[in-house]
Amino acid sequence: MSDLSAPDLTQRPPRSARARLGGYVLLPRMLDKGRATIAGKNGAYHYNCPLDQQFTSYTGIDPEALRAQLEQGKGDGEILAWIEETATFKRAPWEVQQWSHYMDHRSPTDVETRDFFNGMHKEAGSTREDIGSWADVLDLDDYVSFGGKA
Repeated sequence: MSDLSAPDLTQRPPRSARARLGGYVLLPRMLDKGRATIAGKNGAYHYNCPLDQQFTSYTGIDPEALRAQLEQGKGDGEILAWIEETATFKRAPWEVQQWSHYMDHRSPTDVETRDFFNGMHKEAGSTREDIGSWADVLDLDDYVSFGGKA
C-alpha cells in the first residue's frame, strides 16, 4: 500500500526551509525529508542533515525519536504536539519567532562553509545577486533542481 502522506522527493522538493509549523522554520522541510526517507522516496535529500540538526539542537528533540513518530504515520499537527510535549528545551512563542527569524536570514560564517554555500549558489544560479542566506540558496537550488530557471 502506498503512503500518500510521504512526498516523493524524486519528483518535487520538500517544503521550503522558510515554511513554518508551530512557528518553527525548518520543521516542515525536515518532516517531508523524514517521511520520504521512510518511504524510500527521498532522492538527493537527507533527513537529519546539518540544517535539520539546527532544529533538533534548538528543541532538544532526538532525530531518531522524531523519525519513529513519522514511521507511525502521524500528521504535522500530531508531530507538533509530540514535539511540544517532548522537547527538552521548552520555548516561549516569542523565542521561537526570534529563532525562526534568525534562521530565515542565517548565512555561513566560516570560510569552509562559505565555500560550500558559494558552490551551491554558483551551481544553481550564479547571476542571482539576491541570494544571501541558507534559505535563499536552498529555495533556489530546489527550484532549479526540478527544472526552474534561475
